Amino acid sequence: MGRAFEFRKGRKMKRWDRMSKDFTRIGREIVIAVKEGGANPDTNSRLRTAMQNAKGVNMPKDRVEAAIKRASSKEEGNYTEVVYEGYAPHGVAIVVETATDNPTRTVANVRMYFNRGNGALGTAGSSDFTFTRKGVFKLAAEGLDRDELELELIDFGADDIYEDSEEDEHGNEKHYIVVETAFSDFGQMQKALEQKQLNVISAQLQRIPNTTVHLEGDELEEVMNLIEKFEEDDDVQAVYHTLG
Repeated sequence: MGRAFEFRKGRKMKRWDRMSKDFTRIGREIVIAVKEGGANPDTNSRLRTAMQNAKGVNMPKDRVEAAIKRASSKEEGNYTEVVYEGYAPHGVAIVVETATDNPTRTVANVRMYFNRGNGALGTAGSSDFTFTRKGVFKLAAEGLDRDELELELIDFGADDIYEDSEEDEHGNEKHYIVVETAFSDFGQMQKALEQKQLNVISAQLQRIPNTTVHLEGDELEEVMNLIEKFEEDDDVQAVYHTLG
């Protein structure tokens, strides 16, 4: 079948792996949200956001409902959210967000990844200062005019609005409009988008790097290998870095 087939197969496997990881990550978000604020999305904004994000990655409805039901059970354990900071080699700052039912296991794994990747696990505040926390909303671009949207949303805290695209799990390119807000304006913007009944694909609080480090060749590969180790860990919810 040749190299072209193997290339397509490799890309498909990566998309499936990413989808599986997304389901695990959002399943934990749902559990945490339900434990915090109950199983009714109408009165629990964090659960509403998690369900919205589940829809954005095509997580089956029955899996979402099962996660809510499981989280409502007293038998379901709690997840602890822990943020780890450190540095990859070549001066790249890394922040790792986790949700774990076993912090001892998680910190041991995070430390191992840093050590084996020639990086170093730091203390709280050692690298987080190189990022700014922002609300990032991804909207389906169809039927939207970016300039008009900016005028509508600027009073609700829109800092930046731009177009973006990515491949879905089937390899089709999907186009989005991304709205960024200050961390403190996340809830206000979420409410405004809901009231305007816009098609929100995802709503997240992200860490945006203030400066980036440009690497090439073996140095780039070394840092990317470390980042991938974190992303493959089931306890890891998100990885942020200053690699440009």
